[in-house]
Amino acid sequence: MPEDSPPNPQGQIPTNLRLLVLLEEVARAGVPVTPTALKDTLNLPKPTLHRLFNTAEASGFLQRDIDGRSYGPGPRLRQLAVNTVSSQRIRTVRLSILRAIAERIGETCNIATPDRDGMIYLDRVETHWPLRIQLPVGSQVPFYCTASGKMYLSSLRPVYFDRYLDAAKLEVQAPGTITDKAALKAEIEATRKRGYSTDNQELMEDMVAIAVPVTDRQKRLVSTLSVHAPMQRHDIGSLTKHLDDLKAAAASLSELVNS
Repeated sequence: MPEDSPPNPQGQIPTNLRLLVLLEEVARAGVPVTPTALKDTLNLPKPTLHRLFNTAEASGFLQRDIDGRSYGPGPRLRQLAVNTVSSQRIRTVRLSILRAIAERIGETCNIATPDRDGMIYLDRVETHWPLRIQLPVGSQVPFYCTASGKMYLSSLRPVYFDRYLDAAKLEVQAPGTITDKAALKAEIEATRKRGYSTDNQELMEDMVAIAVPVTDRQKRLVSTLSVHAPMQRHDIGSLTKHLDDLKAAAASLSELVNS
């Protein structure tokens, strides 16, 4: 039997689609996976699977995880996801939702998506106030000291968050930056329970922010919606008064993601 012939012809994946289906399954899993874990799902021989994983890794679509055996999305697959979400028609609707919530709250709102090393600002609508914080689209910010990043960390399975925490270097960014790992773990656990995250002068002095998740059909976080403001106009308490509006806008963005 040729190497590429699946054991069950009824489940055969056309040769030219195998790599695409593999990438689809890795993305669907939401956690790093091994070739063996996908053997039954894809119904392909083990040598074929390993060759496909090696090809995807060499081309940057997959990236080997810390255990050396499993794989997750690589830089090219992550960029493909960002470009797909940013396609013109989807972005037009997304920006209209973002503008509406920014005008309702009266402060800058943004959408951020997780990358390997931090959160990337995907879209942003600025406040009309002359005093505002400049974080343009495309900026990358750390996970541990931002509302968007802490929201993402709270979505991780505890075992993966613990791995992140073990390796993370928590450097002071502003007066409120949490640099104690036990304190950050407690903060992430609290974030997970309450369903929103905060940044209380943790990234920048005199800046506060809150964030909520935007999720897919499986309720997995795909991005975050956040609002931030200078402390001359808001503190965390006053920002949370807009939490219901922020969650409603996030629900609309989730519907857009899943449409």
